[in-house]
Amino acid sequence: MKFLQHAATTTTPARAGLTPIAAAVGLMIASAVLAAPAMAQQATPPEETPTIVTVSGVRAALEQSLKQKRNADSVVEVVTAEDIGKMPDKNVADAIQRLPGVNIQSSAGGEGGFGENDRVSLRGTSPSLQQTLFNGHSISTGDWFVLNQFGGNVGRSSSFSLLPSELVSSIVVHKSQTADLVEGGVSGAIDVITRRPLEYKKALTLEASVQAVYNDLAKKTEPQFSGLFAWKNDSNTAGVLVQGFSEKTTVRRDGQEVLGYVTVGKNSAAAKANPTLAGLYVPTFIGASLFEQKKKREGGAFDIEIKPSKELTLDLNGFYSKLDAPHQNTNWLAAPGNSFNRDNLVPTAYAIKGNTINSASFASNSGEVDNIYRPDAGGEAYYVDFNFKYRATQDLTLSGKLGMTHGEGWDHGDVYYQNKVSGGMSYQLNGLSPANASFPGGVTTSPGGTAWGGGGESQSIDKEHYAQLDGDLRIRQGVLDSVKFGVRLTDHKRSAEHPLESKLGPLGATNPGPAWNGQQYPSDFGANLGGNLSSAYFRYDGAALGAWGAVPGNRVLDFVARHNWQDEFKVNEKTSALYAMANLAGDSWSGNVGLRGVRTKQTSIVNLSGGTNPIKGSAFGDYTPTPFERTYNDVLPSANVKYDVNQDLVVRGAVSRAISRPDYSALGGSVSLNDDALSATGGNVKLDPVRSNNAEVSAEWYFAPKSSLSAGLFYMDLVSVVAQGGSVGTFFNNKQNKLTEYQITSPYTTSGKNKGVELSYQQPLFNSFGVLANYTYADGKLADGTELLNSSKSTYNITGFYEDAKFSARLAYNYRSSYKAGVDRGASQHVKGSGNLAASLNYKINEQLTITFDALNLTNSTIKMYAETTEQPRAFYSNGRTFYLGLRAKL
Repeated sequence: MKFLQHAATTTTPARAGLTPIAAAVGLMIASAVLAAPAMAQQATPPEETPTIVTVSGVRAALEQSLKQKRNADSVVEVVTAEDIGKMPDKNVADAIQRLPGVNIQSSAGGEGGFGENDRVSLRGTSPSLQQTLFNGHSISTGDWFVLNQFGGNVGRSSSFSLLPSELVSSIVVHKSQTADLVEGGVSGAIDVITRRPLEYKKALTLEASVQAVYNDLAKKTEPQFSGLFAWKNDSNTAGVLVQGFSEKTTVRRDGQEVLGYVTVGKNSAAAKANPTLAGLYVPTFIGASLFEQKKKREGGAFDIEIKPSKELTLDLNGFYSKLDAPHQNTNWLAAPGNSFNRDNLVPTAYAIKGNTINSASFASNSGEVDNIYRPDAGGEAYYVDFNFKYRATQDLTLSGKLGMTHGEGWDHGDVYYQNKVSGGMSYQLNGLSPANASFPGGVTTSPGGTAWGGGGESQSIDKEHYAQLDGDLRIRQGVLDSVKFGVRLTDHKRSAEHPLESKLGPLGATNPGPAWNGQQYPSDFGANLGGNLSSAYFRYDGAALGAWGAVPGNRVLDFVARHNWQDEFKVNEKTSALYAMANLAGDSWSGNVGLRGVRTKQTSIVNLSGGTNPIKGSAFGDYTPTPFERTYNDVLPSANVKYDVNQDLVVRGAVSRAISRPDYSALGGSVSLNDDALSATGGNVKLDPVRSNNAEVSAEWYFAPKSSLSAGLFYMDLVSVVAQGGSVGTFFNNKQNKLTEYQITSPYTTSGKNKGVELSYQQPLFNSFGVLANYTYADGKLADGTELLNSSKSTYNITGFYEDAKFSARLAYNYRSSYKAGVDRGASQHVKGSGNLAASLNYKINEQLTITFDALNLTNSTIKMYAETTEQPRAFYSNGRTFYLGLRAKL
């Protein structure tokens, strides 16, 4: 495997060998790079070098990437994979995480942190503020986790867990705006380019890979396969490509979760006994969470490409990916919040630290054991796209696209069973080490009685139809080189459905609980988290939970009475766009200036309580589906310029106005309730789109062959941006069977700024070795001085590689500093900064066969989360190390 930094394109004159100054620069920077982890927080700003991750001939790829970087008029990053499966990265997010200004995270929101990267953001902004494209068009994806299918976590960002890296020809990350770029990403756009049959050199290409994947926490080995068939005729006028993949993974995640914070009520028994406790924060729940999952990702792609004449190219391509993600989550929950407020217990001892009750003990217990079995959870994504390119005259070229994309996430047959917990309860928070939580005098190694039951059904559907026509007219008069123009139409629909939220049935409390065969937590549970977590907890078999849920009378499975309309919404979004862009060129400079006009028409259908002619029958109340409509127009100017100071030095500048539309759940306006944590998420149908005025400048120094050093500054004036705020509302609590106050998190429009620096360096050293490094500093703030979501101050990547005719190796370290991921259950959710080490080895047996070995998360990093301060922990997660051993073949 090889990583190559790459941005845009210019021709670099060939120069043999390292000059003394180039060698000195290389040694000096390499020394600084090796010391960087210790200085991460203090690193200084600079900028990017688009990076190319290539896998055959690192030096050749380095040279090509630098050419592309120099010649591009806009600011881009590029990753390419020349051979199937040759990247060490397992999905598209993995493949671009080491580019300057790119941040990744392993979750969309409520599911916590996992080992596979799932979301991507650019330059310290939210994943929803970048636009993900496939071959220049949108792609719909589906989320497998239930809390991302309805309620407040339904975003616009794509789930990269559905997008395996084997399908990729290249990935282009656009950081500056151009008029011909599809609008929707104020921070930029990620365009995944898939393979086409006429691009291959040989008439027949066959490629395949087989791997065994092993996770040292799950202690399971699973198979993974991929294959490719590409054929074209001798005249290179017709070709067919077919790809397929099947990948299985066993997941185990050990965790401790603090599910929100609440304040002690002034009328609680504890506050009456000691008024100083009123208003102090306590953890809502502290849980020992064991998550177990079997994932299977299967799918493929096809491309049929025809050239009836020299002037005309026709292409039909498609993609399909399905992720089966059944899972079981067992969570032993101490409940300080319920002890103080719901059950009016008075602590026998407590300690206060700041505004938080840091520890407390109770003689009795309000805790519970949550057993969640989701046998049919998953997601899918697919698209079908027809495109053409026609050279109408010597100077005019026309191109177009017509297609559709569909994504769906689901959770069917969900079973939820809750046990009572005996004994007292004691807890102590330990900052960014796991909390102590115990049940003195209680039994934790066998099931207690039934406390509650439920489960349900949910799904989210996302789909779009699109059409696009572009023209490129060559002028070549004076500084005007060419003019590009076009039109694009889309019709996008998103829905969130929660047709069943069951509850404990009339026989559920008296019938026997699920059959238990003596299962316990793994004896090494929590061993990688630190602290003194107990593993002495029972757990059920998933099939036993499913069998209990199927017994008549154990649960209420009435799809009318238990239809939770509060969580549902529909959004229809129609857009139309026109653009024109002039490409300019002069002596030693080039660039473009353009204007894009966009009209957005949105219709949100929200279920509102009551109404003059409501739908009746739901235990959640009568309701009326109510439409809210709005239309808005945006004019988006952009300009990019590149100037060659000399053969080694290039400077760039860009200014633009860009938009991103709000998350679908934010526009949906629905309210989703958590009856245990007494928290809720809501929407706002009146949200404005995110609008930003962007500017950036950069310089690139090509100081030696295949080498570069670049620095840049970026600035985003977010004249409107979506933030999350809190309020209190009263709703009917189905579990407590009474009206209850909830902490509501809902979006609102404000303003903010995001500015930063990117620095990048790459150079081959000492014949077979090489190094790549980059650093990004981002400072994102809202108008009131609070944090911009997902804004990490510092991100850096260091990669060293070796390659000869037979053997190649790569070691890559990635670090991201702390950031605020969002608000969950009424409390902020920050992710503490951490680093991750990955490695890959390849040995070429011959021209047809290569042995591969990849290792991810070698540092076995623990994901740590906290609320407002590090004294209020939110979660600790360990996912283990993952190893891949494989054989790649090609003909």
